[in-house]
Amino acid sequence: MALRELLLMGIFLLVCLAKVSSDVNIEKEENELPFPDNSLIVRDGNRRLMQDIDCGGLCKTRCGVHSRPNLCHRACGTCCVRCKCVPPGTSGNRELCGTCYTDMTTHGNKTKCP
Repeated sequence: MALRELLLMGIFLLVCLAKVSSDVNIEKEENELPFPDNSLIVRDGNRRLMQDIDCGGLCKTRCGVHSRPNLCHRACGTCCVRCKCVPPGTSGNRELCGTCYTDMTTHGNKTKCP
């Protein structure tokens, strides 16, 4: 009877040890995502991971020396939310954000994104 209890206790300990070691491996895999930071969120019904960027701060930098900063900031914010990108610098470099940023136009057929 004592041998049987000892054997059952040993099996129980082995199962617990295996469970704990597999949990550690799962935590390591979760912490090693190939993304640059942890600011990824799921948006809309398409369930894609998208990087959440600070549109306000990036547009403030982009429109800092613009002749019409309020207009620039409003357009930049719209483009940032839709395209998830704001080009570096205060002007130019629009092609770095791709066709979403460069091809967006106003109702008057002028380029929308600063």
